[in-house]
Amino acid sequence: MTDCLLEIDGLTLHRGHKKILDDVKLTLKRGETLALVGESGAGKSTIAMALMGLLDRRAVAIDGSARFNDEVDLFNLPEKEWTRLRGSRLSMVFQDAGTALNPCYTVGSQLMSVLRRKLGLGAKEARERAVELMKDVGINDAVARLSAYPHQLSGGMQQRIMVAIALGCKPDLLFADEPTSALDVTIQAQIVQLILDQTRASGASCIFVLHDLALASQACDRIVVLYAGQVMEAGDCATVLRNPLHPYTRLLKSCVLEIGVEEMTPPEGNVPAYDAMPKGCRFATRCPRALDCCATEKPALIETEGRAIACWNPE
Repeated sequence: MTDCLLEIDGLTLHRGHKKILDDVKLTLKRGETLALVGESGAGKSTIAMALMGLLDRRAVAIDGSARFNDEVDLFNLPEKEWTRLRGSRLSMVFQDAGTALNPCYTVGSQLMSVLRRKLGLGAKEARERAVELMKDVGINDAVARLSAYPHQLSGGMQQRIMVAIALGCKPDLLFADEPTSALDVTIQAQIVQLILDQTRASGASCIFVLHDLALASQACDRIVVLYAGQVMEAGDCATVLRNPLHPYTRLLKSCVLEIGVEEMTPPEGNVPAYDAMPKGCRFATRCPRALDCCATEKPALIETEGRAIACWNPE
């Protein structure tokens, strides 16, 4: 068994004639935390959903491979195998816990149903384990909260329940898709720290889907910068964010709000429609350093200076 938990090579995804993801490559080590960052529409959540097997394969076409735990290619699994893996070895915390949790059932029943189905626990053992998990994620008076419905809990409490459900079976890999998007800043920090503490305690790896570069720099070991379904730059967070080489990463970093910094330089223009993308680098239409070849020739993702970068004219 190698140190690599997940290796994605050549992930390309089409919806009809539109290429949503274009030759995405990334690796994830055991126990590592990785951030997928980029603008809305970059393909971050699509990658996570594809790796969880949650996309309708009748509506999309997926090429490439995703080797998980040196055992299986996730993109070639039958649904029966997905049912076995989801929740037990692969799990996910979704953006909005208020819509992810079923309003018709108590949070306790939703948590216990996962434990009974995946771990084969009896009713009594599942209840005891559910109480332990709720305490682990910082929910006070856990026994009483078992009978609460989602709407009776705050947004932060709902997200803690989602973390408990996602980590209840000790998965090898957790996807956290914008897990703090609907929360205030103090609760955001608590939820991120909770996810980090829980995954590190169990030795699990974590992939965060984020818009926030500051959060990525504080919470994650490595970062992958995506634009319109292409990888622009990837590497250690400290290396990439301290000295970004790709023009898009540099412009993205300049959009981070900082106390005492008045000037921001966001990229000009908008992301092209998927049926009007350049044949080469997809950022070519907005890049201040674009060359003639950028629109027609796709740059390879090349390892250099402790990072991977796809650019004909890096800074």
